Amino acid sequence: MLLMRMNLKNYWHVITPNALRRLGCLFFCFTLLGSLAGCATRPSNINNICHMFEQKRGWYKSAKATEKKWNVPVFVTMAFIHQESRFRAKAAPPRKKILWIIPGPRPSSAYGYAQALDGTWNQYRKSTGNRGGDRDDFDDAADFIGWYNNKSYRKNKIKRGDAYNLYLAYHEGHGGYARATYKRKPWLIKVSKKVQKRSRRYQQQYGSCQKELEKGWVRRLFS
Repeated sequence: MLLMRMNLKNYWHVITPNALRRLGCLFFCFTLLGSLAGCATRPSNINNICHMFEQKRGWYKSAKATEKKWNVPVFVTMAFIHQESRFRAKAAPPRKKILWIIPGPRPSSAYGYAQALDGTWNQYRKSTGNRGGDRDDFDDAADFIGWYNNKSYRKNKIKRGDAYNLYLAYHEGHGGYARATYKRKPWLIKVSKKVQKRSRRYQQQYGSCQKELEKGWVRRLFS
């Protein structure tokens, strides 16, 4: 035991303040890399909103911030992202094939979690002042969906919890929705019903875990 104490004493003499600073920097870098890796990966179960938010606490904060800012429910925003990208940050429409082999252009400029088009995304950035917003950033994508659905509420009088009609307007645009262009697209009506169904399922799941999600990390640690 005495020998162990002497060795420890000698060891701490070797660790200089500079060495401690280097260790601190290394620890910070590894932590940052781990966080970035976590942001880039999808949750293991995208069909359960509670499981997703347990793995992605940052996503929960973003969806809650969207709800607070635009009055669009958390479960509606998440149902939209599920439909648009399956929660893949860099999702984009598949390229067309030239001569059945050569990758050609993409059919649209849709990109990111929300599959926002270039023009609509630029409108969002200008309207909200979020000039540096990125479509492959979950926080920005969630805010975009809230912004757009809030416009659907104001322009088309669609309730912010009505995922079915909100999605029709999201796909057709506010003018197209007003003209009921979706009536000529049975496939879109089918997809919108699917979004509505998922929104309701997410709502039920969210009701069972909302209180737990709202706990801070200290309360979760001791609960």
